[in-house]
Amino acid sequence: MDKIGNYLNGLQHVGLPCKNLDETIAFYEKLGMRAAFRTVNEGQRVCFLEQGNLVIEAYEEKQTAGQAGAIDHICFDVSDIEKVFEFAKQMQLTFCNEKICSLPFWENGVRFFTVLGPDGERVEFCQKL
Repeated sequence: MDKIGNYLNGLQHVGLPCKNLDETIAFYEKLGMRAAFRTVNEGQRVCFLEQGNLVIEAYEEKQTAGQAGAIDHICFDVSDIEKVFEFAKQMQLTFCNEKICSLPFWENGVRFFTVLGPDGERVEFCQKL
């Protein structure tokens, strides 16, 4: 049976808002992670930190950072963003995006969309191109 789980590869990253990106990078580098990709998105500095298959997307966000448990979203890596989007529509999930979005992250960009979980948590589905 074809279902959304057939297209999930695992957890892609965890979104972590922070007040000072440089301090956050320095902290996670002390823990053995490396800054794998840096960019600016809509005026926010962003850094993807990696260690093995663990990835943190840290970005400056003054309003939500600094609170205990301030993880902003979890992101699933998917193999076919179009199929997953169609399944999510069929499941009548609550979308944060009306369509599949794209960003010039990583070497060839990404395509993604985000839905809300039962407690308002943001769940992103993302395909690296």
